[in-house]
Amino acid sequence: MTTDIPTTPQTPATPYEWVGGDARVRALVDRFYDLMDLEPAYRELRAAHGSTLDEARDKLHWFLSGWLGGPDLYIERFGHPRLRMRHMPFSIGILERDQWVACMHQAMTEVQLDPALIERLTESFMRTADWMRNR
Repeated sequence: MTTDIPTTPQTPATPYEWVGGDARVRALVDRFYDLMDLEPAYRELRAAHGSTLDEARDKLHWFLSGWLGGPDLYIERFGHPRLRMRHMPFSIGILERDQWVACMHQAMTEVQLDPALIERLTESFMRTADWMRNR
């Protein structure tokens, strides 16, 4: 599964390459969850994740790897992501959607991804996060 981000001769072939590969995807995920833990603006989002974020960190890292066009680490472990089905037990509304996207945008900015990539990924993340809403 890859995002629908078009490439040009000046951009890497996949968003995964554009991010900078596995170590940079992991850094992005770690910053995302660090921010969720630290920033009061993401309080409701954090509350939905339980007492520890370790499992969530790994799963998002594995998922984003494949979603961005890199190795399908999540699929190798768990099969098809079935995002909506897997998130149905959680109450996801506009507030949670917006906090998730804002937290990810802040994390992408802080790990210094290319601004053009941040813009494109934010659009893709918003579409996906909106699709996850179940209330």
